[in-house]
This record gives sequence, structure tokens and C-alpha cells, in this order.
Amino acid sequence: MARQWSEGHSSSILCVGASLGPEGLIASGSEGGEVTVWGQEGSIIGRLTLPGEEDNTSVVFSPAAPAHLYVSHGDTVSVLDPRNLKGAVEEFQGAGEEEINALALNDTGSALAVADDSGVVRVLELPGGKVCRTLRRHTNICSSVAFRPHRPNNLVSAGLDMQVMLWGLQKTRPLWTLNLQDVAEDEGDQQQRPGQLFNPPLAHCVSVTSCGNILGCAAEDGRVHLMRIGSGSKLEQHGAVKAHSQGASQAHFVSLPSHPYWLVTGGNDGQVALWDLSKHPVVALEGKAKTREATAPRRKSKSKTKRKEQLQDKAKTPGKSETEKEDAQVEDEEAAAEDVTDDSSGPKLSISHGDKVNWLCPAVLKGEQCVVVADQSSVLSVYPLAHL
Repeated sequence: MARQWSEGHSSSILCVGASLGPEGLIASGSEGGEVTVWGQEGSIIGRLTLPGEEDNTSVVFSPAAPAHLYVSHGDTVSVLDPRNLKGAVEEFQGAGEEEINALALNDTGSALAVADDSGVVRVLELPGGKVCRTLRRHTNICSSVAFRPHRPNNLVSAGLDMQVMLWGLQKTRPLWTLNLQDVAEDEGDQQQRPGQLFNPPLAHCVSVTSCGNILGCAAEDGRVHLMRIGSGSKLEQHGAVKAHSQGASQAHFVSLPSHPYWLVTGGNDGQVALWDLSKHPVVALEGKAKTREATAPRRKSKSKTKRKEQLQDKAKTPGKSETEKEDAQVEDEEAAAEDVTDDSSGPKLSISHGDKVNWLCPAVLKGEQCVVVADQSSVLSVYPLAHL
């Protein structure tokens, strides 16, 4: 079923990106600093090994400037011309305080978000690469960032501290924070699939729908955690899909106008799955969502108690300012949204890829909706989705 794209890399491919332009180029980055640009049929258009030969951790095409491809390696972001891979057009050295894990561009291509191992998210102005915001709230590695479509000043971040945060870039504190570990405890549902290991919900990959109101976050607990953003950018509702029997490493919404809530996921169990979330309670139309909220049992007392205990623990920790404590309390209160889980419907498509998934990239190739999969090997696999 899959088409194999080979000979572009000599080591494990770590990241993939797709351009929005008419050429529909695909870029991939691997261990050792190799960058490859592919045509729609898998032909190699260009290859380049970046100086220093550090692992490439993210590749992102500019939505506004087709000649700009952003690649992170070490603490640096290199700007490449995908049609002419002779070397970096520009370099933003020290763009991350530590090794960069993920890049994201806003709709207009005027801002680049950089997430790194220190947990910091920096926002760089484009062109030029000047740092205009430094966001410090994650207490562990920040693994993923995404801008909300149509809202260039709204940014989502997720990290190995099990936190998902929504930022308004006018300020340097999040609009709200959701602790995925609290969510798992609040559910009181520790039932696992046969053979499933219990892992903490370390957040690996965050994605936003084209409308900008639904967030999906792949986590180490095998779930994709879903969040609905309401008016005033408030967290209105959250829930989850039990997607994988091991950690879920990737979750990306497919940009199809006819199917805006299709989500493709990949995990450490070697599975790739396509989900239609349109009927999930978090995603369902406003009226249906409110009906479900009204009838759903509420388990708030337990979670509030736990939050208070956590706040007390934080208060005992030296080095925390009063402002930080107050901010943490406000964030926890803002995150106290209704939680719903719906596992009644399985995936539309389940693919036994067979190898741990490093990256997924939805793309339209020769008019056909596909997903490009990078794993532990040096080969890309392309699976068609259009027949659905």
C-alpha cells in the first residue's frame, strides 16, 4: 500500500514538512544534518548536509515565501532555498537557548516560534530573526509548538512537563494551561487496552485545526488529548481519544476543506491511524457540545483538592515568587473546563506501519491526499488517504 521514497538520506529521518505552494514540495531532515527536498513523485530535487552535522529536528516551509525553508539543528535555525540547496541563505544562530525541538510559522510567515530543551519558547520576527518574545513557563523540555490559524498572535506549546499552554503574544504568560496528568487523574479511568503500558502523558506533538478552535496533542499515554477553544480564547472543553497502545508521538490535522476534523496519528506501537473527530464531544457543534456538558457527570471536587495540594507543594518550593504562585493558581482555575472522553468510534483507517513513528506529514501529492511517514530508517513511506 505504501510507496517508498529512498536514497535521500543515509540515517534515520527525524522530521518532514510539506510546502503549500503549487509545486507541493516535501522536505525531510535526518540525523547528521542531512536535508533533502523531494518532488511530488518522490524524485530528489536537492540534498544538503548542514555545517556541524547536528541532527535536524524540524523543517517548515514558509506559507508566504515559497523560497524559504526553515530547518532547526542544534540551537540554530537555517533558512534554505528549497529549489537551490547550495547552503543557508540566512542563519539564526542561538535562536534556541538549548537544542531546538520544533519550529512553527504563523499564517503570514511573519513570526517563527522556536521550542527548545530548556522549555523556553522564543518568537522570532521575520525577516531578520530578531527575538521579540521569550516565553518561560514549561518546567521541562518544550517538544512542540503551533500557531492558531487566522490568529497570528495566538501560540500553542506542549512539553514533557505534561503541560499544554495557549499564549497571547501580547503578554509573556499563558492565557491558560492544561495539565494532562491532572486530566488523566480526574477521569478516574485507568482501564488500559490489552498489552498497553501505563505511561505518564508527556506531551509530544500539538496540532490545530484549520478553523483554529480545536487542538490535538499526542502524548506518551497513548492518547490524543483534545481541547476546544471558545470565545475569548478560553479553554471551553477537553477530552481524549485512546489512539495507540504505546506512546503517541505524532498528531496532525489534515487540511481538507471537506473534512476539517480528520486527524492522522502515529505512535511507538508502529501504527498510523486516521480519525474523523467531527462527532467527538469536544469537536461536535456548539449545541450538541452544550447538551453533553449539561448531562455529563461532574467530578470537580476531587480535581480542585488535588490542584490545591499541588499549589501548596509549589508554595513550599524555594525560589518561587508570589507572582508565580498567583499565576499558577489562575492558570489552574482557567484550565478547569469540562472533560469528556469518547472512545465509541475507532479510526477510519488503521495502518500497521511496523516501525516506531518519528514524524507524520499530511500532504497532497499529485492531487491525492496522503500522509508521509518517517521512522527509524532512512526511507520515507507514503500512504494514500484519498480513497476514503
